[in-house]
Amino acid sequence: MIRLSRKSLLALEAVLDVALHARPDPVQARDITARQGVPQRYLEQVMQALVRAGILRGVRGPRGGYRLARERRRISVREIFDVIEDIDGNDVDMLSKSDLGRVVIAPFHANMQEALIGAVGDTTIADLCSQADSTGGDDKADFTI
Repeated sequence: MIRLSRKSLLALEAVLDVALHARPDPVQARDITARQGVPQRYLEQVMQALVRAGILRGVRGPRGGYRLARERRRISVREIFDVIEDIDGNDVDMLSKSDLGRVVIAPFHANMQEALIGAVGDTTIADLCSQADSTGGDDKADFTI
């Protein structure tokens, strides 16, 4: 069954944050921590894992930070979750060994797992950016007078 840790949700939010804010300069980790309210040291571990996986690209230098390594539409939510934890984890062993569990619950569990994995596999960062834009979830500050 998919059990998402706080770290997985942080990774998703961090990638979405980079996708929404990395124009024209890369997004710095301290800016993400300010927006998300998480410790920078904790975030950096997640960001480095995302860089190693080829989801983000680190930019060095005083104006450095993070950018998406690929187009938004080419990064799936599933891929981000796979970096942080195994969402294919087979926990069918935890199911009952009874006939009812084996005949009814196990197939139901497998179908549910397949549907959830399919949903996160079909959802891209571009989809979430569109949702953020349509709901005003971008949280960009507007300093115009």
